[in-house]
Amino acid sequence: MARVYNFSAGPAVLPEEVLAEAASEMLDYAGTGMSVMEMSHRSKAFGEIIQNAEADLRELVGIPDNYKVLFLQGGASQQFAAVPMNLMKNRVADYLITGSWAKKAFKEAKIYGDARAIASSEDETFSYIPDCSDLDVSPDADYVYICENNTIYGTKFHTLPNTKGKDLVADVSSCFLSEPVDITKYGVMYGGAQKNIGPAGVVIAIIREDLITDDVLEGTPTMLKWKTQADADSLYNTPPAYGIYICGKVFKWLKAQGGLEAMQARNQEKAALLYDFLDQSTLFSGTVRKEDRSLMNVPFVTGDADLDAAFVAEAKAAGLENLKGHRSVGGMRASIYNAMPKAGVEALVQFMDKFEQVHK
Repeated sequence: MARVYNFSAGPAVLPEEVLAEAASEMLDYAGTGMSVMEMSHRSKAFGEIIQNAEADLRELVGIPDNYKVLFLQGGASQQFAAVPMNLMKNRVADYLITGSWAKKAFKEAKIYGDARAIASSEDETFSYIPDCSDLDVSPDADYVYICENNTIYGTKFHTLPNTKGKDLVADVSSCFLSEPVDITKYGVMYGGAQKNIGPAGVVIAIIREDLITDDVLEGTPTMLKWKTQADADSLYNTPPAYGIYICGKVFKWLKAQGGLEAMQARNQEKAALLYDFLDQSTLFSGTVRKEDRSLMNVPFVTGDADLDAAFVAEAKAAGLENLKGHRSVGGMRASIYNAMPKAGVEALVQFMDKFEQVHK
């Protein structure tokens, strides 16, 4: 069976070169006579895998020495609790509610302290990013929290909020490594790997060292204490070893493509193809304010639920998979992450144009 163009929001498309290389090493990794799936996480071979992965990630992002890189488990959703557990010294935190995941993180934080929503776009179904230039930041807030790219609704913070000196915590699950970032603008950046980096099961957190302390909320589980993981170099217990191995290969692939500047240019080109078609279409329309559009996740609709369903079904038959919108929104969504080739977006646009000619 030929490979399809996979527009899934996550788990998502991975570079074919990475998959082929991993397949070639499945039975015998680097002369060890075993798969990475089988080897001890305490072995020299795996030690080199995780160390090289961290080194390549540091090089790609430009991570300073005063930030720790942690390879964790539990999904980004587990960090909804870990963030307040580790950072809520004053038991106060400010949240910007721009989608389902930020809303869930906010709800979780309220369990541990006074979480305050200081901006929201829920009034227009999370179709825009609020003005964050002069937020009513709480004077005693321990941090300000955002979900930087909203996978479900297709919005992106193209300008980071003015946190007025408070540490910024960002869930970057669906935009991680899609463009250059200045990590020094963040206190904590974390994300699940399954959207733009690797397979499900790995969470990567980049945390400024002064935020990793023993001063955590009473009752914080050992496994959710960042210092536990940092002190053990992400090897406190058995990590998601094979997932980290694949992430490491993706990091090398990104370097070979020219790094994050090159990926940003490629992603902008792909997104422009789709957004330009949507803007001139008489059948399809985008759902996000133009200035807040994501390069990674593009939701769109026809305005007719039956026609949306027909489009998704016919697209699948044409080898364009996983275009159904999130169950909470409906319509369609094309996730066009780093590993989605330009040819995949071109095929989607061509199919949309053909569908429109039949149904307009």
